[in-house]
Amino acid sequence: MFILERRHFNDILNHSINGLPNESCGLLGGIIDGDKKIVQKVYPLKNIDQSPEHFSMDTQEQFKVISDIRKNRWQLLANFHSHPSSPARPSEEDIRLAFDPGISYLILSLENCKSPVLKSFIIADKNVNLEELIVLE
Repeated sequence: MFILERRHFNDILNHSINGLPNESCGLLGGIIDGDKKIVQKVYPLKNIDQSPEHFSMDTQEQFKVISDIRKNRWQLLANFHSHPSSPARPSEEDIRLAFDPGISYLILSLENCKSPVLKSFIIADKNVNLEELIVLE
């Protein structure tokens, strides 16, 4: 189960809208409590590919994020990225590049900007499973 507050959802949404027409990306840090992953902070990162169809994260930015996560005694919970014009489901490239089965993969669809859709997935050995996602008001 993946849990984030409305403000975290809004951080992801605003970062993704500001990145249009390209995909946007970032990391999520927080705590694990049993089967619950609880977000504490959203880390928006630059999509160095500057592409509407794929993303790459800057290595130096990633190191800074991991340092902050460790400093706060949190864990890397997930990465997120947006799909500017397609549904919130992993593409073949997303599945191929999902190297860490221990984290969640969140995708925000902006296919309909008035009704954005955020979904969380567990991707392991090319198998994709939808993860329960709760946005706390």
